[in-house]
Amino acid sequence: MNLYNEVKNRKEKISIIGLGYVGMPIAVAFARHAEVVGFDINKEKVQNYINGIDVTKEVGNELLQESKVHFTSNEEELRNCKFHIVAVPTPVSTDKTPDLTPVTGASITLGRNLVKGSIVVYESTVYPGVTEDICVPILEKESGLKCGVDFKVGYSPERINPGDKINRLETIVKVVSGMDEESLDVIAKTYELVIEAGVHRAESIKVAEASKVIENSQRDINIAFMNELSIVFNKMGIDTKSVLEAAGTKWNFLKFSPGLVGGHCIGVDPYYFVYKAEELGYHSQIILSGRRINDDMGKFVAENVVKKLIQADKKVNGAKVAIMGITFKENCPDSRNTKVIDIINELLEYGIEIKVVDPVADAEEVWNEYQIQLHKMEDIKGIDAVVFAVPHEEFTKIPLQDIKNMYRENNNNQYLQAINEVAATTEVVNKKNDNVLIDIKGIYNRTEVEKMGYLYWRL
Repeated sequence: MNLYNEVKNRKEKISIIGLGYVGMPIAVAFARHAEVVGFDINKEKVQNYINGIDVTKEVGNELLQESKVHFTSNEEELRNCKFHIVAVPTPVSTDKTPDLTPVTGASITLGRNLVKGSIVVYESTVYPGVTEDICVPILEKESGLKCGVDFKVGYSPERINPGDKINRLETIVKVVSGMDEESLDVIAKTYELVIEAGVHRAESIKVAEASKVIENSQRDINIAFMNELSIVFNKMGIDTKSVLEAAGTKWNFLKFSPGLVGGHCIGVDPYYFVYKAEELGYHSQIILSGRRINDDMGKFVAENVVKKLIQADKKVNGAKVAIMGITFKENCPDSRNTKVIDIINELLEYGIEIKVVDPVADAEEVWNEYQIQLHKMEDIKGIDAVVFAVPHEEFTKIPLQDIKNMYRENNNNQYLQAINEVAATTEVVNKKNDNVLIDIKGIYNRTEVEKMGYLYWRL
C-alpha cells in the first residue's frame, strides 16, 4: 500500500507547515479527507486557530470551528506525519534579493523530525532549483536520511488568491511535480483529494518552480504597462479608465487595470526570477522595467494628491489626509508588503497629517509593521483630502454624499449665507471645488463625482 492510500485511509497523516493565507485553507481542505496536523511556530496564531478564530479570514470562523485539523506549535508532532506540505512565505530582502530564511528554517525544523518513507512537498514561491539544491541538503543534514532512498520531495506552487471568494483552492487547477514518477503519482493523487479542478503534472520540479514565478511576473508586467499608460494619459488630460473601457471592447484586449502592486506574490516573485537569471549572467530588461514602474506608483499617487491640494488652494504642509485602506489588496486583512505605505510615507515628507481607516485590516499587524494606528470611519472629520487606496467592498458602499461629511468645514456655509443675503442685488460667482477626492482604482463614477463638486483624480 503506497503513501497515497495510507493517507486516504487515514492510516498516515498530512502535515501543513506554515499556517498563513496559503497553509490555513490547505489544512482545512485536506482535513475533510485525511488526518491533518497544522504546524506553525507562531504560538499565538495557533492558539487563535484552536479557539476557532481565523485570523486570515480565508476560511472563516465557522468552518474553522468545524474542522478537524490538529493545530500545534510543537514540532515533535511532525514525526507522526509522512506527507508534509511546506507553505511558509518567501519574501525579499531590502535589496530586493530573495529571503529564503522562512523556507530554510522550515526545512531545518522538518528535517530534524522527518521519518523514513516520507514525502515533502514545497508550496512556497521560489526560483528554479531551490527545492532540490537548497532544501533537500538541509533535510538530509538534519534528518540523517537520504533523499530518493529514505524520503522523496516534490513541488506544487500555491495559487491561492487572498480575499477571492470565487477562485478558491479547490477550484484552481494545481500544478504538481515530483522528483520521480513514483513521487509524482503519490503527490498528484493526494492533491486530487481536495482539488476539484484537477491537477497538472509538470515534468520536473524545476518546471513547476518556474511556472509559479512567471505567472506573477506576467501579471506584474501587464499591470506595469497599465500604470505607465496612466502616467502618460494623466499628462494628456485623458481619463485612463475610459480609454481602457473603450479598448476593452476588442475581443483580444487583455483587461488589466492600473494600481498599486504589493503583497507576497506579484510584488515579490519577479525578483526571484530575476535573481536566478542574473546568477546565470542574464540581466533582465522587461521584468525589472515593469517592477520599477510598479514600485514607483505610490510616489506618483502621492504627488498627485499634493497637486490636487494645491489646486484646491489648500496649504500642503499641515494638511489632513484620510487614507481609506492599507491592506495590499481589497477584502483581505493582510497589510504586509502593501504599497499604500509608499503613499503614506511620501505624504508625510510634505508635512501632511495622515489618518488611516481600514475595517478589514488586522489592526495589530498594521501597528507592528508600520506603527500606524487605525481610525474608525466616524473619526474622520476636518479632512482636506480623502484617498481611497484600496477598493474594499465596504468602501464601495459609501454614498458620495456621506464622504462630504469627512472634509474640513470650508467656505460652503459662508458661501450659502452670502447667496441668501445678496442674491437680489449681486451676481453670484461659481464656487471653486475644494473637496479633494482621490480614487485610485476608480470605484466611483467620475461624472457623478464631479457633478457633486469634488476635485477628483484617479489612476
